[in-house]
Amino acid sequence: EAQVVMTTPLLEGLDGVEKMSKSLGNYVGVTEAPGEMFGKLMSISDDLMWKYYGLLTDLTPEQIVAARGRVSSGDLHPKQAKVELAKRVVSDFHSSADAERAAEEFERRFAKKELPDELPVVEHLIEAPPKTLERVLADHGYATSASEASRKVKQGGVRLDGQRLSTERWQLAEPGEHVVEVGRRAFRLRVVR
Repeated sequence: EAQVVMTTPLLEGLDGVEKMSKSLGNYVGVTEAPGEMFGKLMSISDDLMWKYYGLLTDLTPEQIVAARGRVSSGDLHPKQAKVELAKRVVSDFHSSADAERAAEEFERRFAKKELPDELPVVEHLIEAPPKTLERVLADHGYATSASEASRKVKQGGVRLDGQRLSTERWQLAEPGEHVVEVGRRAFRLRVVR
């Protein structure tokens, strides 16, 4: 029986090298939260952005060439072109309102270096002997283990109240509230008696 074959170009993943694949970890999941999807799309290279425009949006080839020309002429900043791409893709899988919120959150978090308005709260009861911050990070999924959390601290990837944490094994022995940032993720740590 006759077969029909439809071919499409291969979509490279976020790394711009390998095909987009969950197993390679270079993918944007269609069921991911709007903010996560938006952030991943903003991480692609400026060159790859144009392929994503062609394969993931309903813009015509002429509209894409025109946008690319505006970027080349300096009339449109590449970051703004990427924001427009990310908003279009997020709108397709969520809503226009979700896309706008994701764009605002991205701008606040990464361009202005501000924290999100709503942070998850981790409440920690002081124990004897006191737990270390690394153990709490591992217990709440911010690191796979306490040793991985220690590596993140050593590499400067953990901030406590806006300051890069330089002390390993910081003990949670005093009540108080802190903002902890681990890479791109952040939470409020409430230490209580």
